[in-house]
Amino acid sequence: MPEPIILASGSEIRATLLRNASVPFEIIVPRVDEQTVKMSLQAEQASPRDIADALAELKSLRVASKHPDALVIGCDQVLARGREILSKPETPADAIAQLTSLRGQPHQLLSAAVIYENGKPVWRHVGQTRLYMRDASDGFIADYVDRNWDSIRHSVGSYKLEEEGSRLFSRIEGDYFNVLGLPLLELLSYLTLRGTLPA
Repeated sequence: MPEPIILASGSEIRATLLRNASVPFEIIVPRVDEQTVKMSLQAEQASPRDIADALAELKSLRVASKHPDALVIGCDQVLARGREILSKPETPADAIAQLTSLRGQPHQLLSAAVIYENGKPVWRHVGQTRLYMRDASDGFIADYVDRNWDSIRHSVGSYKLEEEGSRLFSRIEGDYFNVLGLPLLELLSYLTLRGTLPA
């Protein structure tokens, strides 16, 4: 009988992606001080990719330590402009400032997933997507934040591509699922190859 699957994330979009792919799972949200961990790793000059991977692993480990018989999927997403990492906005003014700083230039979303089993990591992947934001006007950005604040306040970069945020962009290079916060195709491939999901 396949091991139970636990998603160590409170993200509704990640849960929806797994449900839509007919993956049976339960949700347990880990208690992780992401900001402190992120700041510590940045102080050590860790790359954005390594920070995303480390946060995903920590979340998976926290839940796996109490559920060793399960496959625990930890996830994290980092938005990087070069080596600079942007976080979730705290206020609408923060969101406007983020979007204004991103417009007219590319940035990268790194979506990490790590699976723990029997107390150790057995699979990991960091999906990378490059996004090109158009040179939107100050007025459009301010109106976008005003209309969408309740939705984007928990999103790195202050936008949701699956919603009106798509109007901010001119081009995307990479996997759309990574933008949503989960390297879904690679994850499904692994779960299928190991026999957890039917082939």
